[in-house]
Amino acid sequence: MELKTKKYFKELKIGDKLARLPIIQGGMGVGVSLSRLAGSVAKEGGVGIISTAQIGFDEENFEKDQAGCNIHAIKKHITRAKEIACGNGLIGVNIMVALKHYKEHVKAAVAAGADVIISGAGLPMDLPALIGEHCRTKIAPIVSSKRAANLILKMWAHKYDRTADFIVIEGPKAGGHLGFSENQLSDINQLDFDNEITQIIDCKKEYEQKYNTKIPVIVAGGIFDKNDIAHAIALGADGVQIASRFVATVECDASDAYKQAYINADEQDIQIIKSPVGMPGRALRNKFIQKLDNARVPISKCYNCLEKCNPAKVPYCITKALIDAVKGDVDNGLVFCGANVGRINKMTTVHDLMTELFG
Repeated sequence: MELKTKKYFKELKIGDKLARLPIIQGGMGVGVSLSRLAGSVAKEGGVGIISTAQIGFDEENFEKDQAGCNIHAIKKHITRAKEIACGNGLIGVNIMVALKHYKEHVKAAVAAGADVIISGAGLPMDLPALIGEHCRTKIAPIVSSKRAANLILKMWAHKYDRTADFIVIEGPKAGGHLGFSENQLSDINQLDFDNEITQIIDCKKEYEQKYNTKIPVIVAGGIFDKNDIAHAIALGADGVQIASRFVATVECDASDAYKQAYINADEQDIQIIKSPVGMPGRALRNKFIQKLDNARVPISKCYNCLEKCNPAKVPYCITKALIDAVKGDVDNGLVFCGANVGRINKMTTVHDLMTELFG
């Protein structure tokens, strides 16, 4: 059944690619947003995003060959997601710059026919070179400030004579890794992030003129309902990115226990933590997080996930913590979440959620 959208919710055009609904489902790793969720979102007319962070965690040989399993899984899940989408919407990937095999992930996604690549957790300065010329895959940086947006757009123009196909602006209420300092996150209301969004929108206009193109802007972080979408559009955005709300859906790739942790969570269960990625992160406070208050969690095995990670010094292994959680051990694993997780109180389906947001 096709969704009918209100007039103020326009289609999302990214170059020659089109999503009927202006929504991107945010990438969530490890294993939270894979082919089933991404394909289901695209089938409804949106942009479904697969996280490549340790995407091969459930492959048979993962314990011995993480890199090989991840590359295989990237291609497998993009193919599966496109099959589920049945020609609707767009399928893409979220690839963190901080990953040890970042370049290989980008090339694998392009080879598998990803419609879009979204890249954050660092500045994706070399992304245009990695996808190559005349590539049909569209690319977008994730930024949280005008400064970061200007640095990337300026570098891409200078070094590659091209610009971003779209931009994702991620605010301080997002889940997972955050592009803000701990001091900023201690009082996010003082940030006036609406003003930052409008400045980034103004910043990209120079490059739209230079390359005679439209650079859509997608607002992310704390987008929960139809009012939030309308607010982002009113600021000048072309669409929104939503992640946390898609966790409590039947189609989400995480375990039922993981989904239930979201449904059971209250606002006071949220904590800003220090991630081995080197950035603050927003997660549910559980036994695992409480344990980190007093000591680091010893690391017995390195899963070769992050470019800059010293297992002897980081507080815990983020791969193991995320895998444990997504498989169902939500007390002893890491459960990333957005600031509005306390407002999620029931299980739904992707279709019903999209109808609620755009119907």
